[in-house]
Parts: sequence; structure tokens; C-alpha cells
Amino acid sequence: MGRIFEVRKHTMFARWDRMAKQFTRIGKEIAIAVKVGGPDPATNPALRRCFQNAKSVNMPKDRVEAAIKRAMGKDMTNYEEILYEGYAPHGVALLVETATDNHVRTVANVKSHFNKGGGTLGNSGSVSFQFSKLGVFKVKPEGLNPDDLELELIDFGLEELGEGTGENGEPILVIRAAFSDFGHMQKALEEKGITPISAELEWIPTTTVELPEEQAQDVLKLIDRLEQDEDVQKVFHNLK
Repeated sequence: MGRIFEVRKHTMFARWDRMAKQFTRIGKEIAIAVKVGGPDPATNPALRRCFQNAKSVNMPKDRVEAAIKRAMGKDMTNYEEILYEGYAPHGVALLVETATDNHVRTVANVKSHFNKGGGTLGNSGSVSFQFSKLGVFKVKPEGLNPDDLELELIDFGLEELGEGTGENGEPILVIRAAFSDFGHMQKALEEKGITPISAELEWIPTTTVELPEEQAQDVLKLIDRLEQDEDVQKVFHNLK
């Protein structure tokens, strides 16, 4: 019984840690969006995207409102978005998105993570050519005909529409558009009355690397190390 309790407690704490990380990430995204486009979601598409993503991870409304107030305050933190590129063990390409108020600290930490995880931090452009930056919208399939939706969205930059699985195993539709068409696609979905579960800009690998389980674990350990860093927003890779 004690062992079962310990496992459940560990799982619960892991879930809390993950939730706290998601809230922090979205809080930074809100700060950046407000700084660029103001606090009104009606005129700030980036902020509307933040609201959708906050809802997708069950971020409380008061946390969202507090993040907006902080972004408008005199003592607001100015975050700089920096992309780091490198290789994990066994030749797997990594892209590390960060939002930081101290780039000296961040680059030192990211470099340390790569070194300790058996990877190598590269220069700008050394890895990103292996990825395409796309807007990824996840929507509930209820009431939607994928074939009809695909035809309707082609004129707004649709590159791919497919089926996927949500965090709780539920079926979802995944819509991908070019980075340059992100705003057009977001507006098109809004006009069609479709509210995405989430709307993200993601780096999608053009080719993938397949590894044996033991080597794949080496890569995943480095990714986990990077994701635990407070300045890291997201980590993308080309591990199959």
C-alpha cells in the first residue's frame, strides 16, 4: 500500500510541475504579446492565441489577468526570445526556444545542459534548416467535416490537415499552415466560429532520425533537462 501511495504521490507532483511549467511559459508569452500588441485581445491576435493556449492547459483566469497586469506595470519584465540550435547524442537535431530577461545566464545554462547531456550547442542556422516553422492549430472534430474544412482553408495557407490525439487521448484535428500564414489561418478559423484547443508556432522536422530504445533515452534525457530550465519555452527535435 505504501509503495502505491509513493507512486501516486510522485505522479501527482510530476503533474503539478508540468502544470506550473506550462503556466510560466504562457505567462511569458502573454507578457511578450502585450508588449508588442497591447492588452486588448480584440486587436491583438497574439494575445488571443495566448488565451486559447491558457484555456487548453486549464490556466486559471485570475492567473491570466495577473499576467496581463504585470505586463502593463512599471516593473514589467522584458523578455527576449532567443532560439538555440544544437545536437543531442546520436545526431538528433534540437531547437530550443527561450524567453529570457538575462541572455548571458540563459546561454550559459543551455550550453551546460547540452554538455552534461552529451550533446553539442551549435551556431545559428546549423540546425534550423532541417525544420519548417509552421502554425499548428488543434481543434475538436465535432461538427466538422475534414474534407470540406480542408477545401475551405486552402486559400488561407493550409499545408496539412490530419487527425491526432489530444493530451487525454481524445481525437482532434490538426491544422498546419506556413508561419507567414499563421494570422490568416487564425482569422479564418475565428470567422468560421472554430475555437482552437491550442494555436502554436512549432518547428516541424523535414526528416527524422530513428534510434534504438537505449540511444533514444539518451536524447530524451537531454530534452527533459532542457525543458526543466526556467528560461526554456519549448524544445523541438527530429527524433522519430
